[in-house]
Amino acid sequence: MSGSNLPRETSMPAWLFLAPAIGLLCVFTIGPALFSLYLSFHDFRPFSFDLVRVGIDQYVELFESDDYRASLVATMKFAGMVVPLSVLGSLWIAVLLDQAPFFRAGFRSIFLLPVGISPAMAAMLWIFLFNPTAGFFNYLLSLAGIHGPAWLTDPVWAPVAVSLTTVWKEIGFNIIFLMAALAQVPVELQEAAWMDGANALRRFWHITLPSIAPALFFITIVTVIHAFESFGQIHILTRGGPAGSTNVLVYQLFRDGFENSRLGLAAAEAVILFLIIGGITLTQFLLVHISGSSKKGDAT
Repeated sequence: MSGSNLPRETSMPAWLFLAPAIGLLCVFTIGPALFSLYLSFHDFRPFSFDLVRVGIDQYVELFESDDYRASLVATMKFAGMVVPLSVLGSLWIAVLLDQAPFFRAGFRSIFLLPVGISPAMAAMLWIFLFNPTAGFFNYLLSLAGIHGPAWLTDPVWAPVAVSLTTVWKEIGFNIIFLMAALAQVPVELQEAAWMDGANALRRFWHITLPSIAPALFFITIVTVIHAFESFGQIHILTRGGPAGSTNVLVYQLFRDGFENSRLGLAAAEAVILFLIIGGITLTQFLLVHISGSSKKGDAT
């Protein structure tokens, strides 16, 4: 029976139970989002309380700004490092742990620990690791006779350092999610393929990967969103520097809104960021849908 045909006395309690959640969603998510959209068309300065309507002038200013275009490029580079490392690295580790049940519980806890650490605490830990004179990474490089870089003050290495910190912080969630998906792969298919002579690589490519594709798609979307929303570790490690190499969109938004006191411009940046993330997510959905439709067509 469809929801529209339910009697009134049955559907009314459902709405009553949903009302608190819907109210919180409207107050803390939908309401602020709509206000940000409204604010993006106005010039608003803190403590002045004067809304001056400027239309799309702030959007035009952003796209004509060299600093904003540079932050967009920095964000794309940052996401281009974080997303492949996090997704492929978590897939590799999850597959290894799935093949080693005796070590699964212990390593699962180890990889999950960073997820519970705040971005500020994680960044403080990695500041010591990236120290150019007494840091652990440069110490390891010195053992091989290599002079380590100034990780957080070199425009080339600073994005790499921030990306490694982000991957370490987020990869545990992906690993746990993929391990749960791997546990649902039918053993019968694996055994049948093995009896037919398929090696481990072919079994992974034709059985395991298609079985966990929905989970892999989900963590890819979540990782992309987290990469575009990264702020805490960047603020503590590099503050957007050096030379703007880690000045991602969210950090540029923070600067314009809270350091330059241009809340209207920051709202416009938030709207653009929302459209970018939504566009990337929609593109991923369309690609998966097209791929799934083509496979069904080949099967028929």
